[in-house]
Amino acid sequence: MLSATSRQVVRATLPVIGAAIGDITPVFYRRMFAAHPELERDLFNRGNQAQGDQQRALAGAIATYATLLVAEDGPDPRAVLARIAHKHASLGVREDQYPIVHEHLFAAIVEVLGEAITPEVASAWDEVYWHMAHALVDIEKGLYAEAGVAPGDVWRTLVVRRRVHESRDTVAFTLEAPDGGPLPAARPGQYVSVAVRLPDGARQIRQYSLTRAPGQSAWGISVKAVPAQRDADAIVPAGEVSNFLHDNVFEGDMLEVSTPFGELELTEGGSPLVLVSAGIGITPMIGFLHHLRRTSSRREVVVLHADRSPSRHAHRAELAELVDSIPGASLHRWYEDLGVRSAGDTLYRGRIDLDGVELPVDADVYLCGPLPFMAGVKSALVGRGVADDRIHYEIFGPDRELVSA
Repeated sequence: MLSATSRQVVRATLPVIGAAIGDITPVFYRRMFAAHPELERDLFNRGNQAQGDQQRALAGAIATYATLLVAEDGPDPRAVLARIAHKHASLGVREDQYPIVHEHLFAAIVEVLGEAITPEVASAWDEVYWHMAHALVDIEKGLYAEAGVAPGDVWRTLVVRRRVHESRDTVAFTLEAPDGGPLPAARPGQYVSVAVRLPDGARQIRQYSLTRAPGQSAWGISVKAVPAQRDADAIVPAGEVSNFLHDNVFEGDMLEVSTPFGELELTEGGSPLVLVSAGIGITPMIGFLHHLRRTSSRREVVVLHADRSPSRHAHRAELAELVDSIPGASLHRWYEDLGVRSAGDTLYRGRIDLDGVELPVDADVYLCGPLPFMAGVKSALVGRGVADDRIHYEIFGPDRELVSA
C-alpha cells in the first residue's frame, strides 16, 4: 500500500491531477515518441493515437487506479488491471519498458502543472505510478508463466492455410505452424495479436479473437476491412492492419502471431449463457459456441446478434449451424436492412431490442461489439435486474469501462 504520507497527499491532490490528466497524457505521448520513435512505429496503435483513444484510456486508467488506491475500504485496485495486463502480454511488453513510461509521464505532469508539482506531490504520485507499474508487471509475469514463455517472448511465425470470405467485408484466416506442429493451448474467448510490416516500414499490431482453436493444430481469426469514415466532426482513419490483412494476405503467406491472451472466459458450471454481439463482435461468440459443441455442453444458451444486413453478417451460416447443433441453444437476429426478407419470431428488422426476448434467470451474459452498442445492452440488462458481476464484455481497442444508465 501507499505510505501514510503519500496517501494523504494523493487524496488531497487527486481532484487537481485527475482534472488535468486528460491534458497530461497527450503531452506524455508526444514526449515519449519524440525520444523513442520506435515505440510509436512498432508497438503502439497509430490509429488510436490519432483519434486520442489511447490518451483517454491511459488518463482513465491512472485516475481510476489512484482513486481506488486511496479509497477507504474500497475494492482492490489491481482488479481494474486484468484487461490491461492481458493486452500488454499479447504485445510482449517487458518490465524494462516501464521506466521509459515513468520518465516521460512525470515530465509531462511537470510541464502541464508546473509549480503545483512540489517535491512532496511528485514523490506521492511517483509512488502511485510504481504501485500501478509493479502490479501490472506482477500480473504480466504470471500470464507469461502460465503461457509457458519468457516475459515478452510471445511471437511465432504462422502460415495462412486457408482464406475464406465470411461476408462482403470480412475474411477468415486459418493459421497453422509451418511444420504442422502443435500451437499453444487457447481458451475460448481469448485473442491473439497479429503484427504486420506496413508499406511505410512501421510494424503495427492488432488483436483478433480466436473463432476456433480445435485441439492445438490450428487457429481461426476473422478480419473485417475498416474504411475511413466521418464521425461527428472528425475523420476516423481506416484500419491500417485489418485493411492490410484483408487486401494482401493469402494462402501460403506468413504472419507474426502472439501467444493467446485475454480474460474474457466462459464461467464454469451449468448456469445459462446469453451471448450478445454486433458486427465483427461475433468472433468471440463463435469461439464460445465451438467450445460448447465440442464439449457436448447441456447449458441453456441464448444467442443474440445485430448487424447492418444479412450480407454484412460475418459467420452467418456458421452461427446458425452451431446454434442448431447445441441442445438448448436458440438464436435471435436483428438487421437494420433486412431487404425483402420478412421479420419473424426470431428475426427482427431494426436495431437490437431486448424487450421482447425472454432471458434465462441467473444467466451469465457476454457482450462484444461497438462501445455504444454494448453500453446500451448493458443498461437494458441492468434494468431487467441482471447483476453487474454477471455481465462480461470484450472491448476491441484501448481499455475502457462500460457505464450503465
